[in-house]
Amino acid sequence: MTKAVAARCIDGEGAAVPAPMMKAPVPMPRYLEQTYWWAYVHPNAVRVFERQWLVNLILWGNYNRLRDSVFGELNAPVAGKVLQVACVYGDFTEMLARQLGPQGALDVADVAPVQIDNLKRKINGHPRVSVHHQDSGDLAFADATYDYVVLFFLLHEMPEAVRAKTVAEALRVVRPGGKVIFVDYHRPHWMNPFRYLMMPVLTWLEPFAMDLWQREIASWIPSAVKPFALVKRSFFGGLYQKVVITR
Repeated sequence: MTKAVAARCIDGEGAAVPAPMMKAPVPMPRYLEQTYWWAYVHPNAVRVFERQWLVNLILWGNYNRLRDSVFGELNAPVAGKVLQVACVYGDFTEMLARQLGPQGALDVADVAPVQIDNLKRKINGHPRVSVHHQDSGDLAFADATYDYVVLFFLLHEMPEAVRAKTVAEALRVVRPGGKVIFVDYHRPHWMNPFRYLMMPVLTWLEPFAMDLWQREIASWIPSAVKPFALVKRSFFGGLYQKVVITR
């Protein structure tokens, strides 16, 4: 695929710096159009779901806890570079930007233009946050670019082949010693009543999500990648998980 040089961006000191080489064009994945048009692609989706209380309700009151668990993995104030793969409804990105120190920077990559436009409105020209139109399975960033890569409730929305590529790309762009942080659904304990409520909901609305009930996130790590460490923690009776991979 041909590459084109993206527009130049501004760093935290006001100096012009080259943006990453962008792969053009970036098509909308078919699975996203067919399965998640109602949640992420249609313009009305933003008007419906961009509500903090609704995002928290969808996660059964666990949004703040899960969001803050990600921030707990950062050495804040962050002096390095953070990549957030995919936009997130709610205040996740705005709060993530607050973890940055004066030399820190946050890039956000998403494949849906409507989500990019929505995030640009939310960050309102933050000087150290840049938004990029990219596919998570084919990122244009160079190897070992980031100190942290964050994927917050993204993997469950992907077919297995796309998920494997996304995990591989996240591990590719993180530097040695850096962290890739996943937060997503998980198979709950058999005594958790939400297990029996969420199973039909996820099967109906999010048909790829049950993969994360059946397999560990670690199973999508490429065989050639040997992480330095992997730590997993579950939340809310096992319905949610955080997996932190250190390269």
